[in-house]
Amino acid sequence: MILREWRAEVRRDKLDAYVAYVRETGLAHYAATPGNLGAAIATRHLDATRSEIVTHSYWTSLEAIAAFAGEPIDRARYFPMDDQYLLTRPETVAHFEVADGRLPVAE
Repeated sequence: MILREWRAEVRRDKLDAYVAYVRETGLAHYAATPGNLGAAIATRHLDATRSEIVTHSYWTSLEAIAAFAGEPIDRARYFPMDDQYLLTRPETVAHFEVADGRLPVAE
């Protein structure tokens, strides 16, 4: 199993709206891609004006990630309204092999 991690800084006052947007765009696209095993969004406040958002998505293979992300697979994928929320826009994501094989617990 492969974990794909993306993170960026967000305007703190728009964090809740951005989480909802990521759920409707990124997480929905993950779920629609064969080979996706699930995903999670995590956030934390950095200071009075900035927060950080992290998405972790779980995949059966690098080929499944390529079906979602295209090539190169370590390039971050963005959606049309991301710039309304983001303070940073990292160009790449990180991939990890999951060592223990457990998936996140659904809400």
